[in-house]
Amino acid sequence: MPLHPGIPRWPGSKGVRVTRTQSIDAGHGVTVSRLECDVHAGTHVDAPAHFLKGGRTIDAIALEALIGPAEVLHLAEANIVTPRELEDSVLPRGVERVLLRTRNSDRRASATREFQEDYVALSTEAARWMVDRGVRLVGIDYLSVQPFREHEGVHAILMQHDIVILEGLDLSQVIPGKYELICLPLRLVGAEGAPARVVLRSLDEEAQNQLQPEKSGEKWDP
Repeated sequence: MPLHPGIPRWPGSKGVRVTRTQSIDAGHGVTVSRLECDVHAGTHVDAPAHFLKGGRTIDAIALEALIGPAEVLHLAEANIVTPRELEDSVLPRGVERVLLRTRNSDRRASATREFQEDYVALSTEAARWMVDRGVRLVGIDYLSVQPFREHEGVHAILMQHDIVILEGLDLSQVIPGKYELICLPLRLVGAEGAPARVVLRSLDEEAQNQLQPEKSGEKWDP
């Protein structure tokens, strides 16, 4: 999501503010801006420390969880994502990164900027479904992976099993299928989350196979 003052923001958040502190047009030697926002603004990654006492902070999230093959699912009719929707989507076995395109994306495409309390999110059963299938990263196209006013449930289930949570994606122009995911959150030391720049690249089957890390004892470093 582009970061600017008009993007949807979580209730209580001060949103995004970019202030020009120096300007060449005003006679300064350089142009300089100041960014003010919370770390959960726009597209962002939640670290376990966001909900778990003693949980890892964003600078401790491994790149190998954030970069690699991903599957985009289009759940156009879901009001809440349950195991039934996930089973009906015929997600291939072994997929480690799952991105969910829902009607949240359609609302964004229609330029709805006000916060929507009835956004589509995961049920706790869907979170457990992800755990059972060895998913390492879950992304969704709104500001939270769990329903509004629900406390901890979905976040805690995913975080307790080291599943990375990616929120605030713009999937409005993305068709379902296989991609390479490149997700790079800011490396904010000690923070419980961070804004991220996220890119999807389309893959053919040969390229998809080349991206799979070898199953060895060595650490895979993207």
